[in-house]
Amino acid sequence: MNRFNLIKPDLHGVLDYAAAAGLIALPFFLDLQSQSILAHWLSIIGGLGLILYSLFTDYLLGLKGVFSFRAHLRLDLAAAALFLLAPFIFGFQGIVTGYYLVMGAGVIIVVALSQRGDIANPLPADQKRSKPVSDTR
Repeated sequence: MNRFNLIKPDLHGVLDYAAAAGLIALPFFLDLQSQSILAHWLSIIGGLGLILYSLFTDYLLGLKGVFSFRAHLRLDLAAAALFLLAPFIFGFQGIVTGYYLVMGAGVIIVVALSQRGDIANPLPADQKRSKPVSDTR
């Protein structure tokens, strides 16, 4: 696949938290609950999950670097696959189907345009900057 690498991990982090806010807020604005309670809550849970794994991603906006950025991108793709398949698996219709397809496709586009970990941090493993050790005094 041809990768453009336009989105650096720092910008990807900003997009993650913005997308999470959208995944949590949009079901209320679009009144997804009136059409499908499952669609409503699946989006909210997806947004909360995105916040959670973003907080544990090793990038500027992560609090604890448990996941590499490459692993984060894999989680993004898994979430995108779920969103793209959900309308067909759960029988969503109308605006709910459109919402899930647009959100899933948007994630795939962001991942495709994002720098992978090896590109974002080109230093050899033996020359990578180590994270400061917290003071335990």
